Amino acid sequence: MTAPANQNATPEARNLLQFLHNTAGNGIITGQHTQTNPMEEIAYIGESTGREPKLRGFELLSYSPNINYHDASETCLTEVYQNQNTIDTAINWAKNNDGIVTLTFHWFSPLGGRDKSFFSEHTDFDAEKVLQAKTPERAAFYNDMDKIAEELKRFQKENIPILWRPFHEAEGTWFWWGAKGSKTAAGLYRLMYDYYTNVHHLDNLLWVWNCPEKESYPGDDCVDIVSVDIYLEQFQKTDYQEEYKKLINATSKNKVAALAEIGYLPDIRMLEQSKIPWAYFMVWSKEFCIGERFNKIEDLKAMYHSKYAISLPH
Repeated sequence: MTAPANQNATPEARNLLQFLHNTAGNGIITGQHTQTNPMEEIAYIGESTGREPKLRGFELLSYSPNINYHDASETCLTEVYQNQNTIDTAINWAKNNDGIVTLTFHWFSPLGGRDKSFFSEHTDFDAEKVLQAKTPERAAFYNDMDKIAEELKRFQKENIPILWRPFHEAEGTWFWWGAKGSKTAAGLYRLMYDYYTNVHHLDNLLWVWNCPEKESYPGDDCVDIVSVDIYLEQFQKTDYQEEYKKLINATSKNKVAALAEIGYLPDIRMLEQSKIPWAYFMVWSKEFCIGERFNKIEDLKAMYHSKYAISLPH
């Protein structure tokens, strides 16, 4: 058995991790992010292929406790309103389907900020100060964590395991958690892991680290899955082999690896041949899925009709 980092992990979380481990190199789990509650992406894939992704990504941005509604653009407010109640949707879907839930959290900064304050350009929130004792930033950070923990407990009550990917793209400075570097983001990750595991006892979470930088890997003791987000500048047929090697060398050879966000689908025929052990992929939402700007319908069909790809009936 592949043991989770959290020794108190639920049976469902343990079984999911084992499933990911068994899949990697023998197949790939299809995944799709859904940014809005109507989940237009899933309908599009279903209508195009007759199949649906086994893994469904849900967004938690509207659950951020510190959204500045009074100083937000119409674009921001639209994004928030369209995202509301995604947890209800995720729970209902998981209870009625043999699927996998992964959560992405574009976390509006715990203090200050305006508009889409998960972006560092819209907030002066200093993530380094969260790592210091008795700062307002640390208090606000823990206050937000408490509120999000209560939402995550709703999944635990239903025995639903979650692929939990906090502080994603830690290598980038575009989000407040990465603005001071990926080592700071790793510090936030470890604080959350400790708090959610040992205080809130969120034992249904599998912990997904999302950064390909060696110096900031938080450690095997708090990571279940290593992952990377890849947005190629232009289409190319690829199994993302070089990105896999880079990720594993920067993180751990002991963990399951995943393509947590991608713009272009991996080439399923290349994967069948190379068997690069990605456990799953997740295509990003909206135009990355819908329409043929990024992924052609013929490529969607090739993926979802392949025996190497694990999906669900539509």
